[in-house]
Amino acid sequence: MSRYYLAVDIGASSGRHILGTIKDGRIELEEIYRFENGMKHEGSSLLWDTEHLFTEIVNGLKQCTKLGKIPGSMGIDTWGVDYVLLDKDGNVAGKTYGYRDHRTDGCPEKVYKIIPEEELYARTGTQKQSFNTIFQLFALKESEPDILDGAKTMLMMPDYFNYRLTGIKNQDYTNATTTGLINASTNDWDEEIIDKLGLPKHIFLKPEMPGKELGSLKAEIREEVGFDLDVYSIASHDTASAVMSVPSSAEDTLYISSGTWSLMGVESAVAITSGKAREANFTNEGGYDLRYRFLKNIMGLWMIQQVRHELGDMYSFAELCDMAEKERDFPSRVDANDPRFLSPSNMQAEIKDALKESGQKEPDSTGRMATVIYQSLADAYAKTVDEIEAITGRHYDAVNIIGGGSKAGYLNRLTANACRRRVVAGPDEGTAIGNLMCQMISLGEFGSLKEARSSVERSFKITTFDPE
Repeated sequence: MSRYYLAVDIGASSGRHILGTIKDGRIELEEIYRFENGMKHEGSSLLWDTEHLFTEIVNGLKQCTKLGKIPGSMGIDTWGVDYVLLDKDGNVAGKTYGYRDHRTDGCPEKVYKIIPEEELYARTGTQKQSFNTIFQLFALKESEPDILDGAKTMLMMPDYFNYRLTGIKNQDYTNATTTGLINASTNDWDEEIIDKLGLPKHIFLKPEMPGKELGSLKAEIREEVGFDLDVYSIASHDTASAVMSVPSSAEDTLYISSGTWSLMGVESAVAITSGKAREANFTNEGGYDLRYRFLKNIMGLWMIQQVRHELGDMYSFAELCDMAEKERDFPSRVDANDPRFLSPSNMQAEIKDALKESGQKEPDSTGRMATVIYQSLADAYAKTVDEIEAITGRHYDAVNIIGGGSKAGYLNRLTANACRRRVVAGPDEGTAIGNLMCQMISLGEFGSLKEARSSVERSFKITTFDPE
């Protein structure tokens, strides 16, 4: 009988349970459960409903029982930077804020008065984003000091769900590196930064490398779902898992993990914390096997997702791509990395305002709005390629696009043309595949990351686009 591995992949808008098996050296996937996610408004705050998410994690496990496909292991990945605080009794302390909440507005500048931006980057290699955990915790210290003072433990989102399943508190290294509090030289919490900001050191658990077996399900969970399995702490930051699935064994591999965000970068054996890297706003995030993901956050498909929602979800993403392609000669562009697009009340109005302010023509149809977004993204990718090559001193022949955005053929063609390089698109389930790969390596299905990547190349459809 086939051994089943379970990846629970939770994104900002939805989550999935995906079973993986190995047959003839190839990885096969089966999505068995899907659920909705999203930040909830509570007054002026944007929060995550962790109870809803945990209930859905358990519901997906129950689906395994219904199907008669019982996994021997599981791993959970989510987005980065967001966290849950626990009190001395192990219960949630305070609110679980979402990264698009505005309470961190202005916090970077306050932190830089305590620790200069140049020093902070040299120590952590983390790009400036107002929602980084370091700024979230500083905002909490200012607005709700009693919550922070009463906290016993901080867990990143996947670690919290693992704790709920097993009762084991563990801090995955890859997600910890998104906080802006991990020292890029020691791969551990930077206690000097923590002390200077007046944050409680005791809440930070020692970061552990991906692939650690945490243990079995708690008795009450086991009884509810009808079976037991081993829970693994995998490369739990979704981009860390996604990058594991890049189907290339080349050392000089350029990738875009394309979803709500576009994470564009390269793997590096060492953190790159130069002044040039800081000025270009690149980050160094921890990857599997201590590989640094030197990358830039680009606004990504969030913009077109929001436009789609504002139109009542009446068009599929494929239809939006087709409509955009028909309007490909519409010339207007925006800066896809402008913070104004992070959380606007209306994305279409924000894009039109940006174009009006820069003296460009405003789109008067959905196709033109879509082409503004897609072409602006391609331009952002091209600029980022040039920055990466200038900083690393290396040339990259191709761009590997993984994740859901790899299915956007029109965007892939635009990217090939804008970057003047071949685009290699796929696999589209990169994050779930990387989640499964980590479990499979830990359990001996593959001997190394290189071997697992070779299997990915054989297992999934990969499409190439050459510049025209």
